[in-house]
Amino acid sequence: MTDLLSYELEGRIATITMDDGKANAFSIPMLEQLHEAVDQARKDEAIVVLTGREKFFSAGFDLKVFTEQPDQVVRMLNLGADLCEKILGFPTPVITAVPGHAIAAGTFLPLCADRRIGIEGPWKIGLNEVKIGLTVPLFVIEIAKQRLSPAHFQRAVVTAETYTPEGAVEAGFFDRVVAPGDLEAATAEAAAEFATLDPAAFKATKERVRGENLKSLRTAIDEELAQQ
Repeated sequence: MTDLLSYELEGRIATITMDDGKANAFSIPMLEQLHEAVDQARKDEAIVVLTGREKFFSAGFDLKVFTEQPDQVVRMLNLGADLCEKILGFPTPVITAVPGHAIAAGTFLPLCADRRIGIEGPWKIGLNEVKIGLTVPLFVIEIAKQRLSPAHFQRAVVTAETYTPEGAVEAGFFDRVVAPGDLEAATAEAAAEFATLDPAAFKATKERVRGENLKSLRTAIDEELAQQ
């Protein structure tokens, strides 16, 4: 589809694979292309599988923007926040298949998805913003509050605890962890399970369940951007 990701539609399943050849940082071009791909999946009325390259789902926002393009930081944050909002309220199921590290903004999309699958291995999962001198954005705090286990919310957000994949299940970043060689099969199994759901009932129920969450998220996004 583009130079930073691919889009493959097979039946009712749209697979979006991020691959920038490095750590899949959420640069402005990557975020723009993710928006384009997610919008295409909506047009296709597809169940979405969002995944990354070997060893990396995403290492988060592109730190070079903060240091070298400060005038673009608000645009990057806006793109990231709006993408989270799209995923959290997406009318069809969204699966994140995480083949390695998911750090900082790299955890945002799994936190917003309907099924989150990671793999066993020496991978780091977590919101490390405080460790690298960044204040966690308000919209991220809102998402984390909604999806993380209460016992881990403070640890993950305030003290930037980094988790193993297995620990990420307990914390609420993931729903399950499988062996690396089983990720594709586990993702296909989840997609097939979701394909048995009535699309209209899924959409309507998700709107009911997440309606207040989405309102709170939009308020947090607007407040965060107003402070930039």
